[in-house]
Amino acid sequence: MRRTQLYLEDDAWKALHVRSKMSGLSISELVRQAIRERYLSPALQRREAMRALVGIRKDLPEMEDAESYVRALRRGSRLDRLKK
Repeated sequence: MRRTQLYLEDDAWKALHVRSKMSGLSISELVRQAIRERYLSPALQRREAMRALVGIRKDLPEMEDAESYVRALRRGSRLDRLKK
């Protein structure tokens, strides 16, 4: 973590001060949260989405042969319709 200094307008400072008292969080933590939400949110959302995918198939049986599985999915009337 790095230390920095900010200059805030009076109304922004007052709003942060009120929110700090209401939430019990420091003004620094409120600023860090706002920065994360505004500038890092897409990256965090992607990371959370990727973590949600981990183990998604753990309760499903393993496929012995992926090629056969895909070919079985491709069989059927759809291919016949495309040939016409």
